[in-house]
Amino acid sequence: MDGDRHEPVVLDDVPSLGGLYARAAAGAAGGLLPRALADRLPGRPAGRRGGTGAAPGALPAVAHVVEGVVVDAAGHEAFCRTVGAPLREGPGGTEAFSGHLHALAFPVAMSVLTRPDFPLPVLGMVHLANEVEHRGAAAVGEDLTVTAHAERLRPHRSGAQVDVVARLAREDGETVWTGRSTYLAKGVRVPGTVGDAPREEFVPPAPTGHWRLTAGTGRDYAAVSGDWNPIHLSGPTARALGMKRAIAHGMYSASRALAEVGVPSGVPFRWTVEFAAPVLLPGTVAVAITDDGRGAGWRRSDFAGWDPGRGRPHFTGTVARLDG
Repeated sequence: MDGDRHEPVVLDDVPSLGGLYARAAAGAAGGLLPRALADRLPGRPAGRRGGTGAAPGALPAVAHVVEGVVVDAAGHEAFCRTVGAPLREGPGGTEAFSGHLHALAFPVAMSVLTRPDFPLPVLGMVHLANEVEHRGAAAVGEDLTVTAHAERLRPHRSGAQVDVVARLAREDGETVWTGRSTYLAKGVRVPGTVGDAPREEFVPPAPTGHWRLTAGTGRDYAAVSGDWNPIHLSGPTARALGMKRAIAHGMYSASRALAEVGVPSGVPFRWTVEFAAPVLLPGTVAVAITDDGRGAGWRRSDFAGWDPGRGRPHFTGTVARLDG
């Protein structure tokens, strides 16, 4: 997760996600889409140069940087309230929730994906997975530097995949949070051997709870994350983009699962999630969280969410203590 080989491009401020989505879709609503919607887009381009299946160019060798990004207290509290995360106090004050730090970094990561020289189409790109290393307790009210770059363009059995890495660091350069988001551009060919294994068959475990999500869940999360992608907002806006109904943000589900895991205060941890079928709104998600005990002895938790009627997975993931 090292961006030192990328030339820094310092931005004046955190970019607006609304403007980035508009740029990505050339004036039409869109952005990073779930697999179900990407499959339905007729005639979508598979590359910035050439037609469907055209080999893309190289990734831009730059890292976008925004300095002085504040973990705003009101915004953080609203985010935590939306996903059910408790406010935790540490030696340096209120500890910033890891899901909120992802939302803080996401616009800078999106600004890399929407560069004119980024070789993959953002409209129709499928969000596959996230991996986070939360190494330090960033405090609410603290100023952080956000850095983001793209790397590891490689083949996937359904196209080409790429990682976008975002890093949050203190003023002294200490990295406190690093997130890797993996995206798929369907139908794009890149050189190399496909290394990703087929997804294992999902067997629903015994649920430990159920989430009953309202039709407004997407709007609620958009209000605290800034991600106003129309597929999450209402039935009409989602249907205009090919969905049956609005769908929940993937990172809403991931953040809510992380909140329910309840990592002890001050503990560094690694957090992963893989996304499958989207969650239609309104809807019910069966959830299972298994762990090896809470408190000081906690080492790892696994979580999953699925459709309780059909048994089809929505997401799976792990949260594990980092040693050293």
